[in-house]
Amino acid sequence: MSGWVVEHHRGSAAELHALEVPADATPRVWVLEATGPAVVLGSTQRDDVVDAEAARAAGIAVARRRSGGGAVWVEPGEPHWVDVIVPRGHELWTDDVGRAFLPVGRAWQEALASLGVTGTHLHEDRLACGPLGGTVCFAGRGPGEVLLGEAKVVGISQRRTRAGARFQCAVPVHWDPVPLAALLRHRPDPQALAGVGTGIGESISTDALVEALVTALH
Repeated sequence: MSGWVVEHHRGSAAELHALEVPADATPRVWVLEATGPAVVLGSTQRDDVVDAEAARAAGIAVARRRSGGGAVWVEPGEPHWVDVIVPRGHELWTDDVGRAFLPVGRAWQEALASLGVTGTHLHEDRLACGPLGGTVCFAGRGPGEVLLGEAKVVGISQRRTRAGARFQCAVPVHWDPVPLAALLRHRPDPQALAGVGTGIGESISTDALVEALVTALH
């Protein structure tokens, strides 16, 4: 297998989501650092999911990614945002969009286990939105996503191009649904979202997480 190249990118949530999948055949791991807080909508979500006036008043950007799923809260250092770029023709590539998530999820499981986060399991079934999953990413369950008990610890969405696939991965440090819930127009109860996600804590640095992931991808 070709070696994985680790690249670091820093910018607004919108700028980071706009990064294109490179046209070459190099597999990459992107470490992404947002410079400010933002609510990031999935590709199919309506703009009015977010209370734009409340977001503007709070100084929170609203961005959109070109992959599916519900809204995600992003701020500097939260969550760990690490994307996996799989070129077409790479041994992890598959034409089956749903099954394409699974090797990435398994690599995350292995990486987390090596760092002491054990007992996770992989969601291998179809997308399961539940009552809030269409609105909040972590309230749904997609193939390849990693769960600890009933709480999601790795959220994954996918964008495919002619060059390859970009798996956008979010691993919370601390799962806190309050900031996101406060800016959604329908104001979901944060208590209803409290158990849908979980964090890995501050003892695991981004560098350690990325190193473990790259090792697992090999």
